[in-house]
Amino acid sequence: MANEPFHATMKQTSLELKFPDQAERKNQPIAGFSTRRNGVSQTPFSSLNLGFHVPDEAKDVLENREILAGDIERPLNQWVVGEQIHGAALAKIVSKDKGRGSTDHHDAISSVDGLYTDDQDVLLTALYADCVPLYFYAPKANRVGLAHAGWKGTTKNIAGEMINAWKLDGIKAEDIYAAIGPSIGKCCYEVDDGVVNQVNSLLLNKATLYEETSKGKYQLDLKTVNRELLLKAGVQSSHLSISSYCTSCSNLFFSHRKEEGKTGRMMAYIGLGEV
Repeated sequence: MANEPFHATMKQTSLELKFPDQAERKNQPIAGFSTRRNGVSQTPFSSLNLGFHVPDEAKDVLENREILAGDIERPLNQWVVGEQIHGAALAKIVSKDKGRGSTDHHDAISSVDGLYTDDQDVLLTALYADCVPLYFYAPKANRVGLAHAGWKGTTKNIAGEMINAWKLDGIKAEDIYAAIGPSIGKCCYEVDDGVVNQVNSLLLNKATLYEETSKGKYQLDLKTVNRELLLKAGVQSSHLSISSYCTSCSNLFFSHRKEEGKTGRMMAYIGLGEV
């Protein structure tokens, strides 16, 4: 994993993300992806489950969130969580939204799979258990974003939707950095004709995106699909990084597919650093 953008930390509760060519910037965002380690939840949510919407004990989920908040030094009253629906809707987050969804899922930002902000005191977060986390950073504009891309969000082009929303605010695509986080790999992700047909309608360069393994069954590379969509939206290849971690292969993570839905959730997070 020589070029892996997500790096283990001493705390083991999360992997830290560094954007390419940005490591020396004072305002490098705080960004990362949680593991399943060093929490308090019991099987099958052992142990750092961060999702309130699964049938885990709510008090354990809250304690797990407090553990992660302490480790990354961003308190829960700065977190913002979206109510994800596998769509492509976005929301711009401002300071008054701080804390929404952080201690109870009932007040999360409703019906969104993408969040972005220009405010320093906000930590954007989203939940995953195989879907693709997409991170966005525009250093010149001092803006960060985060998206949740399962196959539905991917084929609805949530990656391109985020870039286009930023373009409307005067941010050039070539000034945006993007990272694709740990998620299920092509090795473990079987889909059918319906999904592949939707991928085909989005992209012309299909050679590396999927492989047919039997009649109507394919191994799909969801990370690479999102990479191609980001390139198509105008992000420079030198500004793109992609994780090699497969959430199904690695014991670091929860996997909805491997564990047949009875599992916890990891959290992606991103917030602006010091100016």
